[in-house]
Amino acid sequence: METNDLIYYYNKFKYGEDSYHYLMANKVKEILLISTFYDAFIFEQDGRLSEQIYGEYRQLNLSTAPIITSVPTGEEALRMLKSKKFDLVISMLHIGKITAFEIAQQIKEFDPDLPILLLLNMQSDLSLLKNYQGMLRYFDNIFLWKGDAKIFLAMVKSIEDIRNLEYDTKHGLVRVILLVEDSIPYYSVFLPLLYQEIVKQTQVLISEELNDINKRLRMRVRPKVILAHNYEKAMEIYEQYTEYIIAVISDISYDRNGKLDPTAGIKLISKVKENIYDIPSILMSSDSANRQKAEEINAAFLDKYSKHLLQDLRQFMLDNIGFGDFVFHNLDGEEIDRARTLYEFEEKLKNIPDDSILYHSRKNHFSAWLMARGETQIAKRMRLLTVRDFKTTADMRKHLEKILHEIRKNRNKGKIVNFHPASLYEPDEIIRLTEGSLGGKGRGLAFLNALLVSMEFDKRYSDVNIHLPSTQIIGTNEFDNFIIRNRINEKISEKETDTKIDKIFQEGRLSDELINHLKIMLEHIHYPLAVRSSGLLEDSFSQPFAGIYRTYMLPNNHPDVKVRLNQLMDAIKLVFASVYIRSSRTYIENLNHQIEEEKMAVIVQQAVGTQFGDYYYPHISGIAQSHNYYPIANLSNEDGIASIVVGLGKTVIEGGKHFRFCPKYPKTDFLQPKNLLNDSQKELFGINITHQNFDLVTGEEATIDKIDIAQAEKDGALKHAASVWDNENDRFITGLSHPGPRAITFENIIKYNYFPLAEIISDLLDIGEKAFGLPVEIEFAVDLTRDKRASILPTFYILQIRPLAVSTKNIDLSNETYNPEKCVIYTEKSMGNGIISNIRDIIFVDPDKFDKLRTLEIRNEIGKMNRKMRDENRRYLLIGQGRWGSQDRFLGIPVRYVNISHAKVIVEMGIEGFTVDPSQGTHFFHNIVAMQIGYFTVPHKSSRDFINWKWLRKQPVIQKTEFLIHARCENPLQIKMDGKHGIATVMPG
Repeated sequence: METNDLIYYYNKFKYGEDSYHYLMANKVKEILLISTFYDAFIFEQDGRLSEQIYGEYRQLNLSTAPIITSVPTGEEALRMLKSKKFDLVISMLHIGKITAFEIAQQIKEFDPDLPILLLLNMQSDLSLLKNYQGMLRYFDNIFLWKGDAKIFLAMVKSIEDIRNLEYDTKHGLVRVILLVEDSIPYYSVFLPLLYQEIVKQTQVLISEELNDINKRLRMRVRPKVILAHNYEKAMEIYEQYTEYIIAVISDISYDRNGKLDPTAGIKLISKVKENIYDIPSILMSSDSANRQKAEEINAAFLDKYSKHLLQDLRQFMLDNIGFGDFVFHNLDGEEIDRARTLYEFEEKLKNIPDDSILYHSRKNHFSAWLMARGETQIAKRMRLLTVRDFKTTADMRKHLEKILHEIRKNRNKGKIVNFHPASLYEPDEIIRLTEGSLGGKGRGLAFLNALLVSMEFDKRYSDVNIHLPSTQIIGTNEFDNFIIRNRINEKISEKETDTKIDKIFQEGRLSDELINHLKIMLEHIHYPLAVRSSGLLEDSFSQPFAGIYRTYMLPNNHPDVKVRLNQLMDAIKLVFASVYIRSSRTYIENLNHQIEEEKMAVIVQQAVGTQFGDYYYPHISGIAQSHNYYPIANLSNEDGIASIVVGLGKTVIEGGKHFRFCPKYPKTDFLQPKNLLNDSQKELFGINITHQNFDLVTGEEATIDKIDIAQAEKDGALKHAASVWDNENDRFITGLSHPGPRAITFENIIKYNYFPLAEIISDLLDIGEKAFGLPVEIEFAVDLTRDKRASILPTFYILQIRPLAVSTKNIDLSNETYNPEKCVIYTEKSMGNGIISNIRDIIFVDPDKFDKLRTLEIRNEIGKMNRKMRDENRRYLLIGQGRWGSQDRFLGIPVRYVNISHAKVIVEMGIEGFTVDPSQGTHFFHNIVAMQIGYFTVPHKSSRDFINWKWLRKQPVIQKTEFLIHARCENPLQIKMDGKHGIATVMPG
């Protein structure tokens, strides 16, 4: 993936489609109005010209209404044109000594491309035009004003439409209404009416859109009205833009071949009716005898002398062009229901009688209504279908429902949409439940989702879906208002316990708007939910906050929706509360931020998984990083690394046993097969769906259980994840069909590519790194469920993306040698880059006292000593056995970041009896990276890496506890870290 490709796809997303940003490029921004002082006064005071124009533009949500500059004479107009650029000139007929015709001629000679419109303000002026027949060509058009300032909007839009016609139809599929009329009084009335209806239609479509980008797009792709005065011009426009024309409105008598032809309109519409798309057409005449001729060619007819002419024209647009509500009729033409929006249309179509579907299908009403909503290609495909193309009316109904769902899904896919129940089931959409920032996680998710949808990323892989789970976000405004409304800051002191803080937040009330949205949401969905934090400071480039805030998994299956609502609201409030708890405050303070700076958004997401017995969890969860801090064999840092497990990703992020592989080279073994047997995942996490009543205050584990791998096998979860050890042949046999020891190897996925996991991860990491401009980490889950009969495919779900902090300082230790007696620590498995020369304090777990059954006690001692070091503002080097930050207390010391927040370098020592891999992928590890803490691993009995215990025990002891020794060197240590080669040294000062 090249950077230029990303630019292309980003612009495609940002502007809706490739070229939509450039639609309506030739706008009228400056108008020169040539009129007497009296006419100018009348326009403003009686017609309220400026107010009308600005009002019309506001209705369309357009911010750039044209500026009108008035001059009283033609001479003044010519002077003004030489000093300022104008996009349009409008001249009244009576403007002083020099006639409007002479001024138009001089302006055209000065600037041939500048459009000029002549505006008459009296019916009697029409007769004067006969005296200037030879000079009418200098005007682009002539209009008659009868006191309605809407004529000005129509005049401006008519110029913009003709200027942008060619580009906008070709690149934006913009639709066209062709109006053929040579009578100035009539088209001066028809044109404002057409634009008025288009404005109304556009307003409806804008209000119907759930996404702001789509709203802006709707403004740009409104139908254009093109005015022609004779047969030749009308045919030229029709033939050039046939596929974009949605209606033809024509007079019957006008010029053809330079002469008045009383049947020119009949000839034109007859040509139009030859089109396979059956374009709606209407003929207008002051001779009612022409009605029969119109009916003979299947065109509507309007009597120009009718008292209801404009109402009849408006009704034609509603009935035939698809403007306004869709009105369902029965075979007798009686109204039985109506739909205002696409969603209403989709819902009501399910229950409309068969005869109504047949009635509208025969008249092409469905395709016309969709065409008016900008769904040009789909509408055209529909128009080619007839009732005979379907075996039954039920088949036709299903086809329509499928098309409508496709339209709605494609409109919002990859976008942030405002709350609507219809979007709750859709992947690749982010629903905004309340206003405000999306927070760190939310921003990352929204960005990657939009980019991948624009790239049509999932189409790269056959028989596989790649999606964002159904996602709703509560914007940060809710958090701000919650804090103020419930007077949180007045109730919480610095010494408040976490339990008391949680109680204060639980007693608070969320906004009525959010409660209402959550209630509607829960009435529609019953799948398990993940409620995740998304703080403003979270997952930023320099401070990812990984794992600092809370995540709750909710079964969401209680029979009483009120109970489910209370459970969801509790989870949201406790996520809010996690900003204020002690561990979060410590982390925020260490970053030199104030707690008031943090604001919390909340992500409510469909939990990915399948039900296995009493539990719900995904077939695969994991974390992947585009930068591997500890590459093995011939792999490089840039090849990346992935860590995966069966079940919820909690196993990985808390440092439990997991399977590691390189996405670029997935067949490279990280462990020898026999070692993998011992180090394989033995248990997993899943949502216990039998827990319908629970108390989230007890912790994030309130709804989650540990499940033994043996139970997962019984439940059928390990089909593609497990292998059996063949002791005779010293190898794994993929699958579970043989007897023998089981191990989670993911061979069927990683090596035999049952699911293209490695390829998908590699592509996503590459795209993410280029998009963010630095290495990234993604969290994901995979549901391998496949059912071709139900069109269900295995799906890769993207849960999160965040940047990784990787130093680029040039420290090279690869060619240096060290004397073990003069070096304190040497390792070739380090993370970090640079030189530290201000550390004198060393805290280490006494190897003689370490007990892997008492790691919780050791953690508590470290936490107390860390607080003391923080109070004294002293940074230190920390050494301990096993994996730091592991939630499996038998693998190492299960500290959280708050327990070691003042350490500047931490060292993991291997434990005799089993290999402990570095903690890559855990939230703890991620925060160590973000805080630029040196992270060293010294394997047990390594031939090269070592810790000089003899030197350490000689240092002056400041404090000794049951498990810990705090020593202080006389001189600062010299700590060097070579991030490129993974080498680090600690030397005496």
